[in-house]
Amino acid sequence: MNIVYERGQATAVEVRDALPDPPSNSAVRTMLRILEDKGHLYHEQDGPRYIFLPTVPREEARGKALNRIVRTFFDGSTEGAMAALLDLEGGRLDTEALGRLSDLIERARKEES
Repeated sequence: MNIVYERGQATAVEVRDALPDPPSNSAVRTMLRILEDKGHLYHEQDGPRYIFLPTVPREEARGKALNRIVRTFFDGSTEGAMAALLDLEGGRLDTEALGRLSDLIERARKEES
């Protein structure tokens, strides 16, 4: 998905060429078909080849994926997910990042009231 998002659109060959240690062409086509079956991609035909495009903007896809992770691994607890992210080894935050997080928390507090 990242390759398709970065390029805006991609053929199976372009996806394969962008992968480190690329799998076979058929494996890439299978992966793209599965992503299409799940509704993450759609294709347009350009002669004999398919051009794959994302169905939703990257930010929307990130939000949906993160929502699934929070529901699956943290029983729906945003607080639990945030605590786990902050506790990650090597996940040290600089002063700027902490300030942005503080601003987001303050905004959430205001929206709650």
